[in-house]
Amino acid sequence: MSTEKSPTLRLSSGVVRGIAENGVLRFLGIPYGEPPVGDLRFANPVPAQAWSGVRDATEFGPTAPQSQYPHPMSDLLRTVAIAGEGILTVNVWTPENAASAPIVVWVHGGAFERGTSALPGYDGSTFARDGVVFVSLNYRLGAEGFSVLDGAPLNLGLRDAALALEWVHREAPAFGGDPSRITLMGESAGGAIVASLLSRPDSLALVSGAIIQSGPLDAPDTDHAGRVTRALAKHFGIAPTREAFLEVSPSELVKARTLMAANSSPLAGAPSHSVAVDSDSLPLSPRFALRDVAVPVLIGTNTDEYRLWLSPDTIASIGPVKGFIASLVARMPRRALREVRAALPHSSPGEVLGQVLTDRILRAPATDVANSRAAPTYLYEFAWRSPVRDLRAAHAVEMAFTFDGVDSADALALSGPGAPQQLATEMHDGWVRFITTGDPGWPAFDSVRLTRVYDTESRTLPQRRAGVVDALLTGV
Repeated sequence: MSTEKSPTLRLSSGVVRGIAENGVLRFLGIPYGEPPVGDLRFANPVPAQAWSGVRDATEFGPTAPQSQYPHPMSDLLRTVAIAGEGILTVNVWTPENAASAPIVVWVHGGAFERGTSALPGYDGSTFARDGVVFVSLNYRLGAEGFSVLDGAPLNLGLRDAALALEWVHREAPAFGGDPSRITLMGESAGGAIVASLLSRPDSLALVSGAIIQSGPLDAPDTDHAGRVTRALAKHFGIAPTREAFLEVSPSELVKARTLMAANSSPLAGAPSHSVAVDSDSLPLSPRFALRDVAVPVLIGTNTDEYRLWLSPDTIASIGPVKGFIASLVARMPRRALREVRAALPHSSPGEVLGQVLTDRILRAPATDVANSRAAPTYLYEFAWRSPVRDLRAAHAVEMAFTFDGVDSADALALSGPGAPQQLATEMHDGWVRFITTGDPGWPAFDSVRLTRVYDTESRTLPQRRAGVVDALLTGV
């Protein structure tokens, strides 16, 4: 591998030319799979073909078909659109002269239907600066990646990520990485995909650890996961089959899904895309499969996840009666609601409901997994309160801190100016240490339930609001 300003790197499929800057080499938009169009649409991913000559790798590849986030979330989260069909690409940031360096593979989130590795907030330079080879990937989203169709394989987006992981393992030596030291890392839907990759024996064999940030761990059965596909089929008046969906363009599917999802939220219980349990691609829900996974896992949630999903007006509109009805419909244990009120006595009915929702979707499953694992498992809770739109420690706020990028445009939208750099340094250093050694720097979770609470002054404490989690796990 050459290290001039326009470095070249020889892969098994061809030579790529990237960019060298401040001791970091960057190679963007490298195909790991053939474009999933034509006969490859709603089909298993196929490894990218070799090319001749030197391929330019200085710009991100095309993004998966998707729409922008709806208002008001669009003020906080954004995505970018890059035209083209070759969406199955990876991006690599590597230290100059890297040799047998640890690798982290980043899987972006976006509710399985939005997002891209091209966002500025996902720049891997800070990891490469600290001696880690950073790889990010794109995968199929929405109906293209997670439909449940007769005649089509399930979990195509997950299969894309698995193929990308195989690419990383194969090509690691070319960019100075050690294929025996690959850590997976993902947030939200990306965290769910990381957990799903750990649940697949073929993918698990390629990794040495994983970081799951606010990722759902429960994978539904195909009937439940297929609700959104059946709704789309009904919208178009077609059967939920591969043959029928091939007649609908990706842009039409995105438009229909956007209409269907308008004004929906986790409280509304509207169908949405997800991974699904499948004998071929995901034999067991990650919540159960992770119990027997032998590699170290770093997993955590944010205190106020729901404050991204529910606007302040929505939270304020939930009074005692509406909150009570919603809790009955959602079958929330009464004890869990009482425990939240006791732990957060000044919370409104909407905040109580949102907190129980957060803990049921994310924190209780993470705790359940940590309680049942023999391999080292490290729990964290991100608690720093963003001043933007009263988000507090909402879903996705922690990412800028783990990337040590609190001044990026993506971070400023969620955290505002003046976010504590000391906290970003602390979290990023912990992530790098875990990627490098398998230990982030605090004791593994055990019967004492120690959790690292990240805040302006971080502490390692017995799990906070444990009574809420226990009520959710027992269902009492």
